[in-house]
Amino acid sequence: MPETTGINVSQRPLTSRPKLRSLAGIIWHHATRHVGPGIVSSVAYFDPGNWGVDLQAGSQYGYKLLFIVLLSGVFAVFFQSVASKLGCVTGNLTPFSDLASHCRLLLYNRPRHTKLYRWLALYPLYVLTEIAIISTDLAELLGSAIALSLLFPSLPLWAGILITASDVFILLVIGDPLRGRPVKMFEWLITVLVLAVFVSMATIIARVHVDWGNAFDGFLPSKTIFQSGGLYTSIGIIGATVMPHSLFLGSFMATQDRVTSSKFSISVSDGSTDSLNEAFEDTSLLRIAFKKFTHSCISIFRIAPIEEDTRKSHSDHSNNPLSFVRAHLYHGIVDIVVSLIGFAVLINAFILILAGAVFYYGSGQRGSQVPASLFDAHALINSLVGKPAAVLFALALLCAGQSSSIIATIAGQVVCEGFIRWRVSPVLRRMLTRSLGLIPSMVVGIAAGRPGINTLLVASQVVLSIVLPFIVFPMIWLTSSKSVMEVRKPSDSATDPEATNGERIRRVRMDATDDAEGVQEQRVYFNNSKITAGIGYAIWLLIVIANVYVIVSLAMGKGS
Repeated sequence: MPETTGINVSQRPLTSRPKLRSLAGIIWHHATRHVGPGIVSSVAYFDPGNWGVDLQAGSQYGYKLLFIVLLSGVFAVFFQSVASKLGCVTGNLTPFSDLASHCRLLLYNRPRHTKLYRWLALYPLYVLTEIAIISTDLAELLGSAIALSLLFPSLPLWAGILITASDVFILLVIGDPLRGRPVKMFEWLITVLVLAVFVSMATIIARVHVDWGNAFDGFLPSKTIFQSGGLYTSIGIIGATVMPHSLFLGSFMATQDRVTSSKFSISVSDGSTDSLNEAFEDTSLLRIAFKKFTHSCISIFRIAPIEEDTRKSHSDHSNNPLSFVRAHLYHGIVDIVVSLIGFAVLINAFILILAGAVFYYGSGQRGSQVPASLFDAHALINSLVGKPAAVLFALALLCAGQSSSIIATIAGQVVCEGFIRWRVSPVLRRMLTRSLGLIPSMVVGIAAGRPGINTLLVASQVVLSIVLPFIVFPMIWLTSSKSVMEVRKPSDSATDPEATNGERIRRVRMDATDDAEGVQEQRVYFNNSKITAGIGYAIWLLIVIANVYVIVSLAMGKGS
């Protein structure tokens, strides 16, 4: 008996080591292959528009709207995960499998009243999406320009607005992430910018006196939310946090194969890297770098012809194989949850806590009378905390604006190609979007000055919140459809241990069918469960009701 006990004790560490190695391998695989899309998506959730709304919320209501920041973060995680699932399941390595493409497939070739569906549903939805992207870019333009004017006080605001157009050169360097495999340089750049924002805000918060007990109480619901001005600001927070364009981009990035061991391509227009490979053989490192840069500059303007889409409905579309979905789906969702909660929610909470600490509760107290602007926050941080903290604040704002600007451009490409099959180079897309945002920002900046700029920032986020329900509804409907979210697998894979061990697919139902050759097939359904669909529609209805209330309140002169 003692000998048996001794054997069992000695075997415990031996049996645990393979488990630890397996866990370490899974973490390493996730970090090296799947980390990236979640961080890229998180950028949209703390752009300069968020800064303006969060500063207004903190300066007027203290920490009481932190609950809305947390709630909107949960909404963002839910919607972004659903968008990622749509792209992962239906991607099938084709260019027409993201949310925008599915909206077109759903509405463009209806068997009855075809033109009616196109002109009353599809095209208005596309226009609303473009309005959302322009509103987003407007906030990013203003935020970046304000950051430059804070860093260089002698620089006029209008000059800062013009300088922000230089972000086109960033696109020349990183290439186009939409063509071919994921461009890692693009994801690395965005990750660096996100970390810069996070570290800067955490450093500032560490140097500001915060009543953390009161701050944590702010994450609980408060009646302040239901006040007219508080509800207007709350809707602005939701609109600034749950970004429509990020849903389109997230669904597209989920279609990319991140498991295949082949090297990531640098080419962005036609997937060709032959010229670069030849350059690596017989030239110096300097010439290699130059050739890579010139190749990127040329290819970024080259527009590959868009492939013909012969599908008429979702019945003509085939989804990804089950092996692809298993290899990507849950890694993608984990990446989204960690990135949005760990970066987006925390950064937004930091901004609101900062505004509440220095304006509402601090020596620069303004109470609920005057909402703080980015200029006010920078000036007060400079006087209360010091110049280094003020510089960090401006740098964080600049990084947030530039990273969000790049994301909006890439999302605009996805929307154009998906809805109307129009492919345009990212540089041209950047110029078009920035031109549309430049006009109102210059007019407001000249006519109303700094207060007008801050008001325009907050208003742009309310516009995003109003557009959001029109984007969310078709996404929830598509991912709740069995016919859209089904994945086929041959019957011989039904005995695969992976098919029955560890499956965490909600409502997995197998329907055995026979094809023309008599080979039995099974189907796995990744559609939303009734609970998930119910939660999605409930959030959608909540946003609609809040939007209607805010619009009516503003029309009656009761809004902020």
